[in-house]
Amino acid sequence: QVQLVESGGNLVQAGGSLRLSCTASGSLFINAMGWYRQAPGKQRELVAAISSGGTTNYADSVKGRFTISRDNAKNTVFLQMSSLKPEDTAVYYCAADWSILRLRVGPDYWGQGTQVTVSS
Repeated sequence: QVQLVESGGNLVQAGGSLRLSCTASGSLFINAMGWYRQAPGKQRELVAAISSGGTTNYADSVKGRFTISRDNAKNTVFLQMSSLKPEDTAVYYCAADWSILRLRVGPDYWGQGTQVTVSS
């Protein structure tokens, strides 16, 4: 089993920045880690993903504003969010799986979620 613990969610003004962190523990045979988000009344969407080798994927809506990175030694993934918009408001969930493909179609492991609220 893999446990994922997120932190860093907060209330921020539009145009501001936040950094989310997620640390994995337990059975660590995972390669891909990433961040999903779910806004009220909307489906959960994959925002960004990263493999252990550093390959990254981003949703079009966050390209150029969000940066995903990871510290493999600490089993931690980060999401640096800049130029935040009110439409970025959502619960952000850390996710992990064996590959980015599996992460995209339905990850096996989820964090509990952290709230990000962007005020206009």
